[in-house]
Amino acid sequence: MFALADKGEQVVIRRRGKVSYMLTPVYENDFILSPELENRLEEGRRQYRARNVTPCTTKEELNKFLESL
Repeated sequence: MFALADKGEQVVIRRRGKVSYMLTPVYENDFILSPELENRLEEGRRQYRARNVTPCTTKEELNKFLESL
């Protein structure tokens, strides 16, 4: 089935006749980030490089940090 999808064929998988699924390849350019998300990621990278971060090594530390926001 994967080989057929790789060749561009539409592969439909039926589950006991009730639910159907489409098998299709996912390519690198299928993952497009919005400009807003790209900007937020770059801002996070900038803050990380400037060491303007709050390290959290436990769930409790993370929760405490999130409560302080």
